[in-house]
Amino acid sequence: MKTRLILFLSCTLFLAGCSATARLYPIRGPLSSQTPTPVYLAKFSGAFRSGTLTATLDGGEICTGRWQMVPRPKLEKGATNATDPAAGNMTAEWDLVYGHGFYVAQVLGQRLYVRSTLTGNRGTVLTAEMYRPDTQHAALGSIKGVAKDDKNNIYKIAF
Repeated sequence: MKTRLILFLSCTLFLAGCSATARLYPIRGPLSSQTPTPVYLAKFSGAFRSGTLTATLDGGEICTGRWQMVPRPKLEKGATNATDPAAGNMTAEWDLVYGHGFYVAQVLGQRLYVRSTLTGNRGTVLTAEMYRPDTQHAALGSIKGVAKDDKNNIYKIAF
């Protein structure tokens, strides 16, 4: 009976999808120097390997895009180091927000690592990355993220 309940709940969540709201905090760039520093909202929806992301930025600009899983690095036969296959990763932004070496030590190779490029209705392009440590069990607060836009702003994403 317990197994059936778990299976039913899992199927229901899969079919319904999931959604969560996050906040984007500007930590570098023109927006970070405003007083008070603005905070923007983003809504994530979808489940498993992809979904949608909508963020409302400065002046009410709405940016939308799809997020997708970032493939894990592959270790080639005979190689001693894995390489990050994800072109365009935001290594510098992760390290700026969370500390030197954070991307390599915490993000690279995670199973639950996603990336998204959003386009705004006024032309802004926003790139975002998020990950959840494998050791955390569906804890929304354990998800960490960074974003940058084409106006030289870098954001911390918090759930």
